[in-house]
Amino acid sequence: MSDLLELINSITLSVVTVAWALFLVTWVVGWALRGSPIPFYRVKRIGQSLIEDAVWGAFWLAIGSSVFALIAYIASQINVPYPEPPQITPSG
Repeated sequence: MSDLLELINSITLSVVTVAWALFLVTWVVGWALRGSPIPFYRVKRIGQSLIEDAVWGAFWLAIGSSVFALIAYIASQINVPYPEPPQITPSG
């Protein structure tokens, strides 16, 4: 069970790292297009669209990361053995 948890955590970490990098690249390109001195409104609108999509992507990525972390926590707690029940000793 521990190997499965490590596999899930490593895959999740890899995917989330790539997704955050993609968000950062999209956000930077969006601001570069929006702030560029190109006189075409369509290019600036594409930049604004990229910025909005990057922000929404970051929001959903944060929500998804939280859900995966919660699932990993619950799975790790299920794997923990139950403690021994208390022993009742007769007092006399």
